[in-house]
Amino acid sequence: MATSPKLAQRLVQQTVTTLSQPFSAKHLPLPVIGDWLVPFSQLAIANTLSNLMVPLAGLIDTAFLGHLSDIRYLNGVALATVIFNVIYWSFNFFRMGTTGPTAQALGKGDLDEVWLIVVRNSLLALGTGLAVWLLRSPISTAGFALLQTGPDVRLAAMDFYNGRIVGAPAVLLNYVLLGWLLGRSKGKQVVVLAVVGNGSNIVLDYWFIRQLGLESYGAGFATALSQYIMLAMGIGLVISDGIPWERWAAIKTRLWQPAALMSVFNLNRDILVRTFALVIAMSLFTNFSSGLGDTILGVNALLIQVVLMSAYFMDGIALAVESYAGQFYGNQSKGDLYGLLLLGIGGSVVLGSAIALFLIFVPTAFFPLLTNHAILLDTISDYIIWLLPVLSFGGVAFTLDGYFLGLTNGRVLRNSTLIAALIGFLPLAVIARYLALPHLLWLALAALMVTRALTLLRKVPATVSTG
Repeated sequence: MATSPKLAQRLVQQTVTTLSQPFSAKHLPLPVIGDWLVPFSQLAIANTLSNLMVPLAGLIDTAFLGHLSDIRYLNGVALATVIFNVIYWSFNFFRMGTTGPTAQALGKGDLDEVWLIVVRNSLLALGTGLAVWLLRSPISTAGFALLQTGPDVRLAAMDFYNGRIVGAPAVLLNYVLLGWLLGRSKGKQVVVLAVVGNGSNIVLDYWFIRQLGLESYGAGFATALSQYIMLAMGIGLVISDGIPWERWAAIKTRLWQPAALMSVFNLNRDILVRTFALVIAMSLFTNFSSGLGDTILGVNALLIQVVLMSAYFMDGIALAVESYAGQFYGNQSKGDLYGLLLLGIGGSVVLGSAIALFLIFVPTAFFPLLTNHAILLDTISDYIIWLLPVLSFGGVAFTLDGYFLGLTNGRVLRNSTLIAALIGFLPLAVIARYLALPHLLWLALAALMVTRALTLLRKVPATVSTG
């Protein structure tokens, strides 16, 4: 397999032409980049800064627990976090399903609908969050039954779970508030919420873990309380903008209309399926890596961390695209919509490619910070080339995710991700696992990104066509 890295180069060369074909369709409007360019860039930067607070807080959590004398607390939190990832990723549609409809309503000038969305989705999120808290015992039983570990680590994991699950209602309500603020292009307020939420988590971590000695329970309870602090700040920001009480009568009559509820249900269902398909594909990549030996598992784990961290950067652009796509679609500004998409894709591809190329040519600037195992640092150079297609085409896919979320077209996202996972990724990944071919496994991950990009790009001309 000495020439296997060339597969990545061929993949890039063979798909660049294909990626551009959907934009060669006739009757597309000329791209227009107007007065929204500067605020779009500001929103993208604000989103990126707020996104980066999430891994930063996670790293600080790990640092507090990782410096305790007993490692079981760190391992327990890592174990319980798997359960929370499944729970909260599953309900992330409260954020995704709020931004697009809010932006569209704003673009149409329907202020009643703008406020109706935040009220309705907040009530649904509150009810769902309370249900999760009330069902905390069966969720815990089912979750820990699937996670194999020793009794000491399990006890630490359950302590963290019991502390953090208290924050479930606040987490889901914060999803709605963040989505609503993004839909209204309130980038500065999003950054404020991220700083308050994650900053309070750090302070509470120090207090509960280092000062009170609550270990893993303290870490979980600190996270839960920080979500309520963030929620209080979010409500304060909403109130500071002024609540239009005079609109309440009109809002109340439309709150639980069956057609509106069905639209919300359909969009959230499609987003949920899309998210599950991606989570399963990424989980299978890690699981299959474990069957290729400890060295490959370690290398792939380091490279996947790069992919995930890069996603936080590129998602800042995608969220800005989502906000503006909804507004442009709402007021039927086709030229702006097309220009927005080209700008977003171009920015994401440049950013993803720059990160990949930097690490390919200067790997010693980053990876030694993550590990000091020589065998991993020596082996990673054989596989790092795969970051280029994965991050480049991943940037296209992330941007198009935001674009179609802004258009509230969840069906396109659902179908694209299912096709990419079942046809683009799974066959190659299974073959790679059973033939023990690490490069083929990376080709499968690259194919996941490429297939998502291609299937989504094919749907773009219908959304910007004037004919």
